[in-house]
Amino acid sequence: MKQEKPAGLKWPAFFWLLLQTVFFLPAASAAGDQTPAIAIIIDDLGKRLAVGKQFIDLPGSISYAFLPRAAYTEPLSRHAHDRDKEVLLHLPMESVDQRPLDEGGIRLDMTEQQFSRVFRSNLALIPFARGVNNHMGSLLTRHPGHMQWLMKELRQRGDLYFVDSRTTKATVARQIADEWGIPNSQRNVFLDNVSNPQAVRQQFKALIRAAKKNGTALAIGHPYRSTLQVLQEQIPALKQHGIRLVSVSQLIQKQQEATTWQAAASLSHSPRAARNLKQ
Repeated sequence: MKQEKPAGLKWPAFFWLLLQTVFFLPAASAAGDQTPAIAIIIDDLGKRLAVGKQFIDLPGSISYAFLPRAAYTEPLSRHAHDRDKEVLLHLPMESVDQRPLDEGGIRLDMTEQQFSRVFRSNLALIPFARGVNNHMGSLLTRHPGHMQWLMKELRQRGDLYFVDSRTTKATVARQIADEWGIPNSQRNVFLDNVSNPQAVRQQFKALIRAAKKNGTALAIGHPYRSTLQVLQEQIPALKQHGIRLVSVSQLIQKQQEATTWQAAASLSHSPRAARNLKQ
């Protein structure tokens, strides 16, 4: 697919952004909130009602990803929305090891028409969804064609972001999302691949370190008792660590702003850009 030109980069707007970078970036950075930020997604929700409610009732801007056709997805996603929590469609995708797909899963052997029909019916079951992330998907996310079909669907909706759960190092999902202009991010830390409290605490510490190093970090956890216990302990202590907990959409916005300023700052120090400004 021929890559489309990014929207919003017409010369007058970019020229103004460049001037802001050259003259006002230090002041803007000082005035803005530079506190490191984390986002946490709880995946695989919808199968258990009581545990799902316990996770949704945690304090702070945690985000929740629901399997589209699980038994309790409708009431739990509504409960999350009513509590002003961000909701995602947790889209089942085929894995390399051929694990059984949850209902509503996307397979490699689907045509584009079948893919679109299943995706749209899944999304209709979660009307509050602000974004999509993959459930499993170590096979699907490495296939550019299927990822283009997904990003085409998100582009047509126009108001959804994508989070790559990174279930494989061979994923091309974010690359395709960028080509289609879809706001996106990726998982930095799995909180509970080992689901005991001590291991989850260590992963939570790794999340904080990543945020302090890079400015932002995104974690994915699951509705395990050990994960619930650690989040109940650690979320109230985030302020002491100098960390903000934000929704996924807020994290993506923060990451996009940082990327824009870095690109503009780089151009402002380019001799060629400086010559162009003088012309």
